[in-house]
This record gives sequence, C-alpha cells and structure tokens, in this order.
Amino acid sequence: MKKLVGYITSSLPENNFTLDLALSMRDAGVDILELGIPFSDPVADGPVIEKANLIALENGFKLKDLFEVSAKIAPELRTLWMGYANPFYHMGVEKFFSKAKECGIKGAIIPDLPYEEALKYQDLAKEYNQSIISFVAPTHSEERIKRVVENSSEFVYLVAYAGITGSGQSEDLTSIIENVKKYTQTPLYIGFGVDEKTAKEKVKGVDGVIVGSAFVKHIIDDSLSNSEKIKRISAIAKEIKEKINE
Repeated sequence: MKKLVGYITSSLPENNFTLDLALSMRDAGVDILELGIPFSDPVADGPVIEKANLIALENGFKLKDLFEVSAKIAPELRTLWMGYANPFYHMGVEKFFSKAKECGIKGAIIPDLPYEEALKYQDLAKEYNQSIISFVAPTHSEERIKRVVENSSEFVYLVAYAGITGSGQSEDLTSIIENVKKYTQTPLYIGFGVDEKTAKEKVKGVDGVIVGSAFVKHIIDDSLSNSEKIKRISAIAKEIKEKINE
C-alpha cells in the first residue's frame, strides 16, 4: 500500500479547524501529516503555501498554537513538523525536539537546513526519538545521494523538480530513484507538484506521495466555509490515495 503524506499549515484559520481537518484527512486515507510551521520567508514553497503562511502569521500564530494542536493530532495521526530553520534556532533545537517528543511528533522536515548542517543534530534528534527528513533532488549525484540517504529514517523526501512547491514541473527521475533504492531501505516519497491529477504518474517507482498546495489552496479559499474546506480537502485526499494504489 503506497502512502499519502499530507501537508497543511498549522492553526489556519485557528487550532480547532486544524484538528478537525487533520482527523478528517486521516479518515480519508492520509497516512502521515506534515504540520506546517508558519514562517515569513518559506523559500521552498510556492505562492499558495506562502500565502497561507503569511495569513497565519497575520492572524497571530505563535508556537504555542503549534504545540497545542500537535498534542491533540499526534496521538491520532502520525505527524511531523515542517518548518524552516529559523524557528528551530530561535527557540533552540534541543528545546524544539524536546517539545516535539512531548507532543508525540515523530520528526522534522526542514527544507533550508543543508544535509551537512543536519548531521550536527542527528544524535540529538535520536535522543528525543525524532527523525530529520533527508531530501534528494534531481540535481544530486549518485555519490551525494548515497551520503544523504544512508542514515535516513522515517522517509526520504524526493523533490520532483528544481523549483518551488506547486509549480507543476516534471523531470525524469528514473536514475535518481534507482540510486536512492540502491543505498537505503527507507521509504521514498515524492513531493512538489503532486495533486489528484498527477499523483498516479508521480508515484511510479516510489513508495508514496507528498501533497501540499493541492490541499492548502482550499484552506485559503474565502468562498468556502470551514466545513466545506474540510469536505473538499478530504475528498481530494481520498481520491489521491485511491489513485496511487490502483
């Protein structure tokens, strides 16, 4: 059974909505939740998720909101935090990992943390039962792939193309996938540009897909009520889960 990882922005528009949405997504087939930490400069993300980040911050998002909602979601759905390095450094990486363990979080996805920097925190992460997700890109050589994935855990994040999330580009990833599989048994999930239209094709050769913008665009759609947002996102999650397992 191929896995579906779903990204949503934490506490947008508020904590109870995030909780209700996460549980509905779980029921629709989402296996792992990426709970996004709002940040003012989300450099790897496209305009949809960037807008969601900015709205959450304008609404007054604080890290206490992340911790509050995470503690309720994590016992019900395997959850990781997706955020940029600045909040981790600002609070202190060890304090962040400690709080993650307390909330039941399983790890962190930090797209602007280079592999060499992440290495410094691997032992600390293990101490708090956390995984730091490894990224592999189409531009990586086989030698670098080997280095990046050999100590990976939870899953390896395959970036589908060089660019930002949600832009819908495509590249031939066959050799990249083969090289990852050569050096690790850790599940390989593909992200960037995955939605209900592309998921069936994108999942070929990998163990699952990571979907963000296709969900978040409905969270920031002001024409929908909160209940309509949850229904629509859950329906898309269900469709994607079915398509990647056809």
